[in-house]
Amino acid sequence: MTLPDPRRPGQDDEETGLGPTRLRDLVVIAAVTAIAAWILVRYNYNDFPPLPLLAGIVLYVLAALEVVIAFVVRSRVESREVGRARGQLHPLTAARVLALAKASAILGAIAVGVWAGLLVFLLGQQDVTAADQDRPGAIVGLIGGVLLVCAAMWLEYCCRAPEDPPAVGES
Repeated sequence: MTLPDPRRPGQDDEETGLGPTRLRDLVVIAAVTAIAAWILVRYNYNDFPPLPLLAGIVLYVLAALEVVIAFVVRSRVESREVGRARGQLHPLTAARVLALAKASAILGAIAVGVWAGLLVFLLGQQDVTAADQDRPGAIVGLIGGVLLVCAAMWLEYCCRAPEDPPAVGES
């Protein structure tokens, strides 16, 4: 039995500890970042250098790496190859992968916000040649951020412990 923390009245047992990343938290991060980026770009766009088409390509690379890691972790977890024996996925490694997934989800949400804020500004600049040239790079970056969030959420999901099978005689 776990005793409630006296410093946190009304806490539920479900809320203690590290839980899965909530999509609504990532949406809030992206929205706040988008507003800040839009304000920053609105007042400083003339001082920015041209945006390269592949400015957000690193997000695609990170997303691809996380998908590969997710499939490896998923296969080890499903086959119950998590432990300290040689050839197994060490529990500390699994914890580090989970931390990577959580950090990447937040990074992806920030990237989505930055690229979305920039893109909203650029879409409002219809007759500006520089804005026309920067739009494709902003779209590439925005898609990369979304892919990184999706890959991170998938990796986090793959780190979940499988349900214990029912004991013999139980149904």
